[in-house]
Amino acid sequence: MPYLIDGHNLIPLLGLRLSDPDDEAKLTLLLQRYFARTGRRGTVYFDHQAPGGATGTSSRHLAVRFIAPPRSADDAICAHLSRLRGEARNWSVVSNDQAIRRAAERVGARWLSATAFAAEVRAAHGGSEGEKPEASLSPDDLAEFERLFRDGKQGKPSS
Repeated sequence: MPYLIDGHNLIPLLGLRLSDPDDEAKLTLLLQRYFARTGRRGTVYFDHQAPGGATGTSSRHLAVRFIAPPRSADDAICAHLSRLRGEARNWSVVSNDQAIRRAAERVGARWLSATAFAAEVRAAHGGSEGEKPEASLSPDDLAEFERLFRDGKQGKPSS
């Protein structure tokens, strides 16, 4: 069962900070690991375009979508659910937003709170934040993450 995920709902629940300029990249990496380990797929939505116009790092397990204003991630999740039509019952929606919950229930999708999903992600990782990624992430995925984090550090003042 694939997932539609409200990314900014999930960030603080996994020990990340919304104030961190790399919060989306860090969540993406955690979700890549989770989906690779579980064999599931997902799409994570974030509000606002990534710095420099980047669209995120998608892979075979996870599609990453940044939504440009005036639309929001909530709008995009609801539109995605609408496009699924009858197939929506085969999807899970992860959000703490009650409007998204109602939209998911209206089309028959499974709703899961971001809090409950964060617990699943933590359990799948065994609670270890610093461990190496599983081999199920391809070398191309790992290289792309390294590039994403390296590029994100450029232009920042050093401490």
